[in-house]
Amino acid sequence: MVALEKAKQEKEAHGEIETYHPGYLGAQDTYYVGTIKGVGRIYQQTFIDTYSRVAFAKLYDSKNALVAADTLNDKVLPFYQQHDIPLLRILTDRGTEYCGAREHHEYQLYLAIEDIDHSKTKARSPQTNGICERFHKTIQEEFYAVAFRKKVYGSIEQLQKDLDAWLVEYNLSRPHSGRYCYGKTPCQTWLDSLHLARMKLLGAATTSIITSEAYSS
Repeated sequence: MVALEKAKQEKEAHGEIETYHPGYLGAQDTYYVGTIKGVGRIYQQTFIDTYSRVAFAKLYDSKNALVAADTLNDKVLPFYQQHDIPLLRILTDRGTEYCGAREHHEYQLYLAIEDIDHSKTKARSPQTNGICERFHKTIQEEFYAVAFRKKVYGSIEQLQKDLDAWLVEYNLSRPHSGRYCYGKTPCQTWLDSLHLARMKLLGAATTSIITSEAYSS
C-alpha cells in the first residue's frame, strides 16, 4: 500500500496526473500577470480541479503563503462545500508560497486544518504542473492579451472583475478538451461526474462502519 501511494505521488510529481473524480486532486500555481501603473506587480493564484477542469483565479500584489491559502479559503473550498464534495489533495510546485515548516507557514497550516493532502512536483524537474501551465497559456492569450489592449486598469479590483466574468465564460460555456471532459464544459463535466465522488465517499463511509463494527464485536 505504501509502495502504491509512493508510485502515485511520483507520477504526479512528474506531471502524470491520476485523477478519478471531482475533488480527488486539485492543482494550484502562481502566475505572474504583469504590472499595473500605480499598483505594481500583479500575481494570479490559479486553482484547477484536475478531473472536471473547473478553474478558479484570484489576483494579488504579492505571492506568499497567505495569499495562496486565501484563494483556497475564498474561492475554492466554498465551491466544494456547496456541492458536499471534499477536496482530498492538492498538487503544487515547491515555491515558498506552498512549502515551508507547517508551524510557521499559513498555506501548510491551512491544508492541515482542512485535512487536505499535499503533493509537490519533483525538484529540478523540467516537467512541472502541466494542467496549470496549459491554463495559463490559454488565459494569457484569450483574456489578458485582449483585456490590456482594450482597457487601462487602475486597480486589482477592476482587473479581477473582468477576470471573474471571463472565468464564468470559461467554466460554463467553453468546451474543454480535458481527458474526462469529452468536449463538454468544465462545469458540465463537474455536474455529470459528481456521482463518482459521492460513490467514493459512500464507499469510504461503509468501510469505516464495517471496520468499526468488526472491532466492537
